[in-house]
Amino acid sequence: MEMNQYLEVFLDESREHLQAINDHLLVLEKNPEDLSIVNEIFRSAHTLKGMSATMGYQDLSDLTHKMENVLDAVRNGNIIVDGPVLDVVFDSVDDLEAMVVDIANGGNGERDVQKVVRMLQSIEEGTAAGQLDEAAATTADPLPEQGLPKVDEYTSAVLRQAEEQGHINYEVRVRLREDCLLKSVRVFMIFEVLEQIGEVLQTNPSAEDLENEAFEEQFTVLLTTTEPAEEVKEKILQVSEVEQVDVSPYELPEQKKAQEIKEVRKEETKEELESEKKQIGNKTIRINIDRLDALMNLFEELVIDRGRLEQISNEMKHDELQETVERMVRISGDLQSIILNMRMVPVEQVFNRFPRMVRQLSRDLHKEIHLSILGAETELDRTVIDEIGDPLVHLIRNALDHGIESPEIRTAQGKPPAGSLELKAYHSGNHVFIEITDDGAGINRDKVIEKAVGNRIITREQAETMTDSEVFELIMASGFSTADTISDVSGRGVGLDVVKNTIESLGGAITIESVSGEGSRFSIQLPLTLSIISVMLVEVQEEKYAIPLSSIIETAIVKKEDILHAHNKKVIDFRGRVVPLVFLKDILHVPESLEEKEHYSVVIVRKGEKMAALVVNTFIGQQEVVLKSLGEYLSGVFAISGATILGDGQVALILDSNALIK
Repeated sequence: MEMNQYLEVFLDESREHLQAINDHLLVLEKNPEDLSIVNEIFRSAHTLKGMSATMGYQDLSDLTHKMENVLDAVRNGNIIVDGPVLDVVFDSVDDLEAMVVDIANGGNGERDVQKVVRMLQSIEEGTAAGQLDEAAATTADPLPEQGLPKVDEYTSAVLRQAEEQGHINYEVRVRLREDCLLKSVRVFMIFEVLEQIGEVLQTNPSAEDLENEAFEEQFTVLLTTTEPAEEVKEKILQVSEVEQVDVSPYELPEQKKAQEIKEVRKEETKEELESEKKQIGNKTIRINIDRLDALMNLFEELVIDRGRLEQISNEMKHDELQETVERMVRISGDLQSIILNMRMVPVEQVFNRFPRMVRQLSRDLHKEIHLSILGAETELDRTVIDEIGDPLVHLIRNALDHGIESPEIRTAQGKPPAGSLELKAYHSGNHVFIEITDDGAGINRDKVIEKAVGNRIITREQAETMTDSEVFELIMASGFSTADTISDVSGRGVGLDVVKNTIESLGGAITIESVSGEGSRFSIQLPLTLSIISVMLVEVQEEKYAIPLSSIIETAIVKKEDILHAHNKKVIDFRGRVVPLVFLKDILHVPESLEEKEHYSVVIVRKGEKMAALVVNTFIGQQEVVLKSLGEYLSGVFAISGATILGDGQVALILDSNALIK
């Protein structure tokens, strides 16, 4: 059966099951007596095992099977859930996730998991939790489970016939001692024993290689016999210099796959029956994101043509044409809303990785952390979701390492020994806000200033006039760190500047609030989508430019006599604040006309607490435009974030107001 067509579905469902296992394990850690949670984990693991086997990823299936055995023993009351047991299961999930990533990258999902398999087997065999590490170190390496190559049609027919006659087919794995001198003689003696109790159908390495001692210490035999497995094992062990023997039933690949498919279907049928009422009315389908991207690109072209039609109808002033265009604008607006909603995904897809990460980091740092997540259902465009994960990871690591104190320090300060970390997302207008709040030590203003002055980021005179928020922004300067010691978690002086740059490249902004001794809040503002944005079209000399509305405070007309001078720069007084003038004709090197004006048209833009007044020639008006990339060749152009095609076919560059404010 051709499996490539099912690979994408397999990967999606594997990730879902692994995430479900992760989430339920975290809940189980807090409620170790709740067997219903174990049943949920077991169900996900069982389905994943069957899917993997059906797709031919045997390593993935085998490891899941080992984990499934432990879970089965837990729900049967044979194993008690505690920290060490959960640590091993979590390690297993890490390996499973790595295998799925390898498959997604074109690999076959193979991975060295001997250590975690030994740990799982030790748990299954009832090894005390404190002895797990010792067991992992001392347990003999298991012999390869898949020691035989694929059997041919003739051998398959013999095996099936043997089963029909009441024989049992075994895969026998034998390891000789390392100091065995005459290996071929021992192999001959073992074959003598095996031929007395049954028939050897295949070997690996081949019989010729075994005879010539062209193998190391171990080999595998396919045996059909009427003897039980223990009897076969005992008789082989009677041969001297045999170190280890494993005997397991051998199933033909098609038998094994058929059985696993049967189990998966049985489990899925059971799940469907249990949730039949919940499934009524569920009309969800999976859509490849590439198709949504293609749909979005086509709609972007439609938006450009819509702008062109609006301009033509306004110029012609034809009533029927204007009426038709207005209707088209309304319909395309609804279509735009639907397409954008199709691309929206909940931030839960990013947030769901953090409980596990916080659990591990709190252990590494020897801190107690209570994580709360609010607003995980808040939706963002898929392109934004793809980019926001890494910045959030770094901010959380920074909060746990620098922000929240150790239990001893917190207790001495009268705080609860366990620190709290809150991750919150919510909508506000056309933006989504993500906040990371901790109740830790906060940011030490004096320490930040000393470090910034020492690194020559600011002068001592500048520091005396800076507000708290301006000081806090310094920690996002390149190479800045207030850590006294470098740790593996954070404090290497890199990261927060990358966080800031990534967020700003998405058209967002990050602000910091902090109270020393009480905690900090990092607030990230992000646009709902990056593809279609609202802009103010302006003219600089005879060239058109677009300024994103999200960064504009207002527009104004400034008379020449109202312009002031400060630090050899032209500024204006805007509602009691000194705002510098930025002449776009100079920044963008636009050819200047000789016409002198008595007033300036300005666009007031803001980035955090900083503002600037962009000087333009005229305002054209507001418009929704399609953001197009300039491509790799022009990606480094200063103050330009992209371009758009206007209704008359002209190209207008989209200004990056954040870069201009800098």
